[in-house]
Amino acid sequence: MPFETENMEFKAQFTEEIYKEVIAFANTDGGFVYVGIKDNGEAIGLSHVDEEYTRITNGIRDAILPDVTMFVHYTVQDDNVIRIAVNEGTNKPYYLKGKGLKPSGVFESDGDNYEDTRSLEQNLTFNAAKAAFQCYNVEFSEEKYRVLGMTRNGFYTNLALLLSDQCQHTIKIAVFRDVTCTEFRDSREFGGSIFRQFEDAVSYLALCNKTASTIKGVIRTDKKDYPEEAIREALLNALVHRDYGFSGSVIINVNEEKMEFISLGGLLPGLSAEDIRIGISQPRNKNLAEVFHRLRLIESYGTGIRRIYKSYEGCSAQPVIEVTANAFKIVLPNQNEASAAVSEKPLSGQQQQILDYLAEHGQAAETELENLLGIKKTRLYLITREMSESGLLRVEGRGQKKRFVRVWCCDKRKE
Repeated sequence: MPFETENMEFKAQFTEEIYKEVIAFANTDGGFVYVGIKDNGEAIGLSHVDEEYTRITNGIRDAILPDVTMFVHYTVQDDNVIRIAVNEGTNKPYYLKGKGLKPSGVFESDGDNYEDTRSLEQNLTFNAAKAAFQCYNVEFSEEKYRVLGMTRNGFYTNLALLLSDQCQHTIKIAVFRDVTCTEFRDSREFGGSIFRQFEDAVSYLALCNKTASTIKGVIRTDKKDYPEEAIREALLNALVHRDYGFSGSVIINVNEEKMEFISLGGLLPGLSAEDIRIGISQPRNKNLAEVFHRLRLIESYGTGIRRIYKSYEGCSAQPVIEVTANAFKIVLPNQNEASAAVSEKPLSGQQQQILDYLAEHGQAAETELENLLGIKKTRLYLITREMSESGLLRVEGRGQKKRFVRVWCCDKRKE
């Protein structure tokens, strides 16, 4: 009596699980699926073998991508058992059409997620990874591969593929002339190990990050369009937390108003955009995150997003997180453009009254401005906070010693 083995599967009747078995065999070393045999090896045959034959052949043809039919051969045996012989395919990976090219659709995994899955490419080199580890004074050797999660059962995992020079995923950066992102100015695509992609992308984005200068009296202040730390953290977030089960690239769009970082894979179940905003993190690729943590490229889970918002403290425009079912986007506003937009915004009558009063008296307490405008403390707080964020005035002292002082160089606006 035959028994199931690693390359032989039995099915008592037709089930869509057959497609998964065919995919698994086509993605690895081939195998056989027998339909009409119980798990214990007893051949029971199929009652309507011709109908089942048509159903199976049509299903395998329609449900699996790329086309696997040339590697699959069918035989109807005398006991009304259908024998499906699957050879290793040449256009791997094969996957379920309905689930797409992601771990839930590929079925060649020895693990539970993408980074633990056995890589379909085993001829890997790690020149860029070795250089990155040496740069950060961390040991990198074949003895460490298993500890890092790069090998599993003697095979390279997809984590190893990501770190290797043969990594198939890329970063695409597009620079646009217009804010609607329709007219290209320049575009680049960076491949290879994700360490190399990270370094190349950081270097290129530095060229896109212009510096604006302002002069206050005799003091000149230079400020980048985007905080360098925010760019770095947004890029690391896209690389570490994206769903590599999708074959697409990390997309970065740049125009005069903003820089967008778009990575594939929505949030993990149970998390919301607000959770991410306040620093809650559940890594999708735990081993990959640990590798970046070992190299001190990331500090600890969840702190990157908080650092992004911290770098925009006091800016009139703040970063934005957008989430869909299959994508995650961080939008960094151009802080110099945001400041310019604020400076061009017309003053309200109450704001102008405050500026005129401060011009005459030099400074003012809260009670003075409340009496001046005939408003309560809460309303005054909202008005002065907006003016402070716009650079029109500054607050000195606290409590009863709190005073508002006009910032003269920013008074460029009139109603």
